[in-house]
Amino acid sequence: MVEIMIVVAIIGLLAAIAIPNFVKARKTAQGNACINNLRQIDAAIQQYALENNLGEGATVDASKVKAYMRNEEMPKCPTGNTDYDIPGPVNIMPTVTCRNFKEGEPGHKLGQQ
Repeated sequence: MVEIMIVVAIIGLLAAIAIPNFVKARKTAQGNACINNLRQIDAAIQQYALENNLGEGATVDASKVKAYMRNEEMPKCPTGNTDYDIPGPVNIMPTVTCRNFKEGEPGHKLGQQ
């Protein structure tokens, strides 16, 4: 009986160590996936601007950028957020952002704002 209690205690200790690391790894992976989505959106914005001879500061319509995305759909943030903020003007430095996915936590950003 004592041996079983020791085994259960060891398993509990290992779980207490491993679970926070799994949560952190998942959050990091979701953030990286979101940043890659932001890169794709920025590339679509730049391609749209290039093909339509739009210079820096020109306004970009989000619905027209969809045509440059795979399956003509905007990607979704894996954290559960569904919307990305697409800037109106074309910039040299990308400024696409993911809206806050939880209260009090910042969304993901690509580039500087």
